[in-house]
Amino acid sequence: MPLPPENLLAREASPYLRQHADNPVHWRPWSRQALAEAEATGKPVLVSIGYAACHWCHVMAHESFENAEVADVMNRLFVNIKVDREERPDIDQIYMAALAAMGEQGGWPLTMFLTPQGKPFWGGTYFPREPRYGRPGFIQVLEAVDKAWRDKAESLTQSADALIAHVDAQLSANAGKTQLGSGSLIALAEGIGGMMDGERGGLRGAPKFPNAPFIHTLWLSWLASGNHQHRDAVLISLEAMLSGGIYDHIGGGLSRYSTDAEWLVPHFEKMLYDNAQLLRLCNWAYAATGKKLFRTRIEETIDWLLREMRTDDGAFAASLDADSDGEEGLFYTWTRMEVAATVDPADFDRFFSLASPPGWEGNPIIFQTVDQRERSLQEPERVRTLKSALLSARQPRARPGRDDKILADWNGLAIVALAECGRSLDRPDWIEAAQAAFAHILAARAQDRLPHSILGPARLYPALSSDYAAMANAAIALFEATLEQDYVAAAGALLEQLDAWYRDEEGTGYYLTASDSMDVPLRVRGDVDDAIPSATAQIIEAQVRYASLTGDAALAEQAYLIAEHAAGRIARQAYGQAGIVNACAMAIEPMKLVVIDTPEAPRLVPVANRNPDPRRVDILLAVGTEANRPILPGNMLPPVDRPGAYLCTGQVCLPPVTDPGELNDLLRRR
Repeated sequence: MPLPPENLLAREASPYLRQHADNPVHWRPWSRQALAEAEATGKPVLVSIGYAACHWCHVMAHESFENAEVADVMNRLFVNIKVDREERPDIDQIYMAALAAMGEQGGWPLTMFLTPQGKPFWGGTYFPREPRYGRPGFIQVLEAVDKAWRDKAESLTQSADALIAHVDAQLSANAGKTQLGSGSLIALAEGIGGMMDGERGGLRGAPKFPNAPFIHTLWLSWLASGNHQHRDAVLISLEAMLSGGIYDHIGGGLSRYSTDAEWLVPHFEKMLYDNAQLLRLCNWAYAATGKKLFRTRIEETIDWLLREMRTDDGAFAASLDADSDGEEGLFYTWTRMEVAATVDPADFDRFFSLASPPGWEGNPIIFQTVDQRERSLQEPERVRTLKSALLSARQPRARPGRDDKILADWNGLAIVALAECGRSLDRPDWIEAAQAAFAHILAARAQDRLPHSILGPARLYPALSSDYAAMANAAIALFEATLEQDYVAAAGALLEQLDAWYRDEEGTGYYLTASDSMDVPLRVRGDVDDAIPSATAQIIEAQVRYASLTGDAALAEQAYLIAEHAAGRIARQAYGQAGIVNACAMAIEPMKLVVIDTPEAPRLVPVANRNPDPRRVDILLAVGTEANRPILPGNMLPPVDRPGAYLCTGQVCLPPVTDPGELNDLLRRR
């Protein structure tokens, strides 16, 4: 049955797609039916890919997609498909790789033109309604593409065939395995270290992104080799981010990136994944340095997460928009008069600054100088009172929109962060919040299969391999925090589903999409990092952790094989390898800490909790526990009749430690 000539987005679960439901454009969601319509009519496809918190996506929507003249041209010349990249990262990866292969700069909104078979032949990102910024107007683009298609459809189809074959080879093909070695991590860390801004942190230049996978690489390099330059690069980056305008000093939480080299002017959207990764990095930094800044920002960011991002079901929404009332950053910025009407200006100036740098057209942005940051840490009660007043004054403002969809993989990252921070800082309420989010997502399974996205009663099946990996890692983190065996069983079940639906024919890797996903032009592997580690990286980590936790030697061998082949594939990549390199380092030398302690007055467990290590799986047991005793390398069972701590790396365990001070020294040894 042909699709009706109207906008079909109103019934979609994605808030981003629903934002476009009133456009005069005859939008279709991505589907086999939409591509069939293109084949039946012979029209090329215009696919527009974005996400709810994307500022330039909103700009293009207001300028072009809400415009009747533009919509008339689009409807007449193309089959128009709207994609939420957060719902369909598999589709986004394919066409973003195609754009890169054309030599174009990537970004969102992504605007791609496809053959009726879904193969890309030309594209770009944002196009203005009228010619400006050195770009042609959107109607000009549409008419030029239509003319090219009418005049040269055959040659464009041949070019599209070659381009999709190139993307297939880049994103889907397997490769021979590469021998793993610790040198890969160190070499990548050296390369990243050479690109870091030694004064302001992050990569040199602008814009500046948090780039958590890179920072993770530097931290792992310090842990493995004792390279203090790499540790210092992480600390400088975190301190600069947490003082700059990219951090919300009033409400907590980090924006997506800074438009300048000073971390001062952000794009104000807040993403769940950025803040989940920030929490883990700050937790490691606080454990290593004891600096109050990191603990304070953990507490503020989790307060924000629980206050503004938690849904009624206990899981976490995807993002907050950058815009309020059509103006970017309006909710977060302050004039001097607004500050003075709320708090004593002298008090404010003691702890904060306002900046309106060149090129920024909005109200001033709050940030902290180094001196203000240090004063705020020395006088926390005064700062807390000040922030409370400013937060209350900010609440009635027009709020940025929240993308309420619950993404399983992003929630997995948040659950891990809450569980780890809850352990380290002795906050059982954070662990309980993590448990509630995990329970909600698992309850949404159908026939034991996860959804990728949840919005109220709506579910988007099937999930992606990243969803299973992230939720398996979340289950393991919750076991470490609670010692509840149900989480071990849940992790095992998730990994079984991963094998059943996503493993490749050779048994050497995994695809991002399930074997019964019928609407994708390619099954990509998910090897490339975005702002978060790639699906493959998360899979390797989950398998290594679960094998260490359970003593499953067969799974450990499988994880190592997957890592070897992933290392072979990323040798061909120009970017986005850090996640897999980090995960391969875990596969080479998995670490396990088993602690037996007295539950009434534990002396060793608090030491383990205060010293988080991303390479390690922790198993904390009460003296006398016989059930589910962990297996040490060599199939040895630790004695449980007395306190002791056993730290094992690979197949070697150090002698047991019984003194808390000695355990602390052992866990902090570099």
